[in-house]
This record gives sequence, C-alpha cells and structure tokens, in this order.
Amino acid sequence: MVKKFCSAVFFCAFFIMSVYGQRRPNFVQFINSQHTWVDSVFQKLTPKERIAQLFLVRAHTNLGQRYIDSVAQVIQKEQLGGLVVFQGGPVRHAQMLNQYQKLAKVPLLVTFDGEWGLGMRLPDSTVSFPYQMTLGAIQNEMLIYEMGRQVARDFQRIGMHFNFAPVVDINNNPKNPVINFRSFGDNKHNVTRKAKAYMDGMVAGGIIASLKHFPGHGDTDVDSHHDLPQLKFSKARLDSLEIFPFRELIQQGAPAIMVAHMNIPALDAKPNIPSSISRKVVTDLLRKELGFNGLTVTDAMDMKGVKKFFPNGEADVMAIEAGHDLLEISENSARAIGLVEKAVKSGRIKQAELDQRIKRVLAAKYWLGLNQYRPVNMVNLVSDLNTPASKSLVQRLADAAVTVLKSDRRIRSFDKKIETAVVSIGVNQPQDFEKGLAVQLNDRREFLISGKETEDEMKELLKEVRRSPQIILAIHDNRARPGSEIKINEQVREFIDRLAGRRTITVMFTNPYAIDSLPVERSNSIILAYQNDYFMQKAALKVLLGQAKAEGKLPVTVNKRFAYGDGM
Repeated sequence: MVKKFCSAVFFCAFFIMSVYGQRRPNFVQFINSQHTWVDSVFQKLTPKERIAQLFLVRAHTNLGQRYIDSVAQVIQKEQLGGLVVFQGGPVRHAQMLNQYQKLAKVPLLVTFDGEWGLGMRLPDSTVSFPYQMTLGAIQNEMLIYEMGRQVARDFQRIGMHFNFAPVVDINNNPKNPVINFRSFGDNKHNVTRKAKAYMDGMVAGGIIASLKHFPGHGDTDVDSHHDLPQLKFSKARLDSLEIFPFRELIQQGAPAIMVAHMNIPALDAKPNIPSSISRKVVTDLLRKELGFNGLTVTDAMDMKGVKKFFPNGEADVMAIEAGHDLLEISENSARAIGLVEKAVKSGRIKQAELDQRIKRVLAAKYWLGLNQYRPVNMVNLVSDLNTPASKSLVQRLADAAVTVLKSDRRIRSFDKKIETAVVSIGVNQPQDFEKGLAVQLNDRREFLISGKETEDEMKELLKEVRRSPQIILAIHDNRARPGSEIKINEQVREFIDRLAGRRTITVMFTNPYAIDSLPVERSNSIILAYQNDYFMQKAALKVLLGQAKAEGKLPVTVNKRFAYGDGM
C-alpha cells in the first residue's frame, strides 16, 4: 500500500510539473543575460542592420504575388528583424515564410495577431478558438491553459513564434468599439486569471505571448486604428483598475507587452502624445515603476492613433526614444531606420540603450531556437493544423462557457415530445442549432424572422407561435465583430417582447451586452452562448436538451438585472 501511495504521489507531482513547467529557460531572465550566439550575430551586423532588428514588416498572402515579392525585396534590402503576418492561407503562408527566411541574415521573428488562434487571420483552413469574452465565462482556467498550449503548437507548425495575445484590457465600457468581445470581461481579477492561464500555456508551449494593450484600452469609445483615444482618468484610477492585470502578470513573468496608442494626460501631459511613443509611459512607468524587463512592442505604427500628430517617421524615432524593443509595421521602415541612425549620432538616442534592446531581440530569437532555424515542413500541414484533439478542445471550451441566466426551470422541464415552436431571429435559414434541434424534437414548427415582415405578418406569426405549449426563441448575430447592440426594427422588437414569457426559453448567440438592447428579460430561461459559431450553437443545444449542465458565469455586468458572476 505504501509503495502504491508513493508512486501515486510521484506521478501527481510529475504531472503537475509537466503541465505547469516550462520546457525552456525563464524568458525574461534569458533575454537579459549574455549569450555567445547573440554577441556573435550582433558583431556581424552593420549599424543599420542592427537597428533593423527592431522593426517588424507587414506580410500577407491574400494580396497577390506582387505584394509577396515587394515584402521580400524589403526584407532582403533592409534585413528587418521580423514579420507581422496577416490574412491568407496556411499553405501559402508557410511557403511565404520559408521564402522570406532564406533572405534573412538573421532568422526572422514571425509575429501574429492570434487572440483566438490562427483562425483570427486564417479563418477558412485553421481552427478558431472562442473569443476572449466567451472564455471569460469559463470557470475552469485549466481549459484556457490547454488552449494556450494548442495555439503554441499551431504557431510552431506553421513557422510562427510570437502571439500578440492575450488581451488584458478590462472592458468596463460596454460601447467600446475596438476591444469589447476581445476582452475577458470587466472584472480585473477574472481578466487576470484568464490571461495568466492563456499566457502560461503559450509560453510553456514555446512561443512568446504579449499582453496588450498597455496601459489599458478597455474604457475607450474611440478606435485607435482611426483616431487617438483619450483617457482622462487619474493615475490612482489607472493604477487600481486598468494597470492591475499588467502589474500582476509582470510579477508572474509576462514575456512581452504591447503598448497602445492612447493619450493619457495623467501619465504624460505633452499634448496629443500617444502612450506608445511616450518615454514617461514606456520607460518610467512600465520599465521602472512596474519593473517590467521583458520585450516591449508598439501597436501598429501605421494606425492613425499614432501617426496623426507625429507623421513622416517622427513617431518611429519617438518609439525607440521611448524605450521600445520592437516596432510593429512602420509606414516606411527604411526611412525610420535612417532617422533612428541620425538620432543616435546626434545623441538623441543613447547607443548603449539601443544596443541593449537589439541584443534583447536577438536573445528572444535564441530562446525560440532560431539559432537552429528549420524551414516549415509542408507535408500534412493543413491536417496538422486541424487535428481532432484541437477541434475537441474548441468544443470543450464552448461547453464550459454556456451560461444560463434568470432561471433554469423551463430548461429542466423541457419536453422533446410535445409541440415546440422554434423561432429564429437574425437568420434566413436554419443554423446548426436549429438543425440539431430538428433531429431531437418529435413535433416542431419553425419560424424564421428576417426583419422584412409587415406589421400584419408579425401579428399572425405571433398568434401561430403562441399556439405551442413550448417556445424556443433563438437570436443570432452573424456579424464578424459582434457588437454590444443588435439593431432590429420596432416590429421585431415588439414581437420579441410579447413572445418572451413563462413558456419561452431564449437562446442568444450574441455578445452578452446585447441582452440590454433586446426585450428578452421576461423569458422564463435565458441561455447565453456569446457568439454565433457552430461550436457555441452545439454547446447551447446540449444545455437545452439536458445533455450538459451550464457552468459558465457572466463575465461582464450588463445592467442592474444581469451582473458579473451571474449564472445558474
């Protein structure tokens, strides 16, 4: 018995170490240490090529061969440090990356904006995991850690190294046009826990994770792609809320942080200065006050939020002057490199500081194993990026996120044998949810509401639906960026209001904030499935049919009736 007990304890300890332990050295310590390979590479580069290591150029495969070739010319001529990969296909991407790596004296650092995995930019042929808002409802963070590990596997398989994720912005502004469903929610502790699980999973899987968007983009009503948002909060408010997840995760070993383009007078009083190019934000606050020693990276330097007030390459120089290690997508990298070189010669930028950052970037490449770079193996690439295990994980995440609000009484008494009216709003044909329900119900009547019906037609529909003793009201949001409100005409709104009652189970494949814009509160039970993807429809169907218990909790406060943490 003693031997068996000891063996069990050893196995558990080994399992915990293998799950949570990193296969590589601590990233932050590693990139701030001296390495022979780094020093050797640094010595072989010209002054311009050293500066170029700090720049990341945009790469696509959906814009034609001419575009691919033009980026190849930039890489060959300027010897940039890496890429920011955007839309295209996985096979074309892998071929492109293999081509570009051949042109680089130092292996390229390949970055990607994959908040929900490769599917964020390559949706047709790779796996998309749930949005972060959906993940915010999950109570088992180990699932999110698993997701991070899988995202790392997918990145490595296609030849990428650095994910601009997770988002740690606290979305406490429901009308936020740029973060919103990309956030884990509006509770700083929940955001931090979820982000840590995702971050740890990716780093343990061997890629670099980057927290964003420092110092916090959650309470803005302006999209920094189009203009410069301004946060007029006090330093005390920022410290207690927006900066909280960053501070906590820096202490937990965050490898990289992306700095946003926001004007925050409490942090830097210079007029119209974006946080991304402010030395007071990047060096004084992030580096010195918070003690961050990982990689810093700007948000895209071609966004209007940064170039509007500092055009013609000045923003690039200011980003280096501010203390950044990496600049994402300069408008003109050759111009920027030349301007940085002049700024060093004039003494505006200190040579020693610049060299330290260049060596940090080279050390990150060394940590990633790029000193022994191998091209992407094209054999079975697509199937390797779409494994049954990966798809199973997506469904497990979806199942764990579904949230039941108000009551589960009608769900517990749902009877597949009696006549059921299935009313679908926002679609013109049955979706996976409706198709799955059709297989299960003995007696059903289906109604599709497009929003183009006349007032008389809506009245007749209401009479027809009310004849059924059991009503399922399914609300779908098909938008690529599910917003906080679903715009419907007054007739459909009145129809929903009059239909929602004690016989009705409302199932919402929407942004959770949409609950506040729709008159569904009188429904007996509300199943919230967060997004319209097939995996969420399948998960909601399981809950409705009693095949799974809803364990998700609301990650945001919607209104006085539905608050953070609600869920049956």
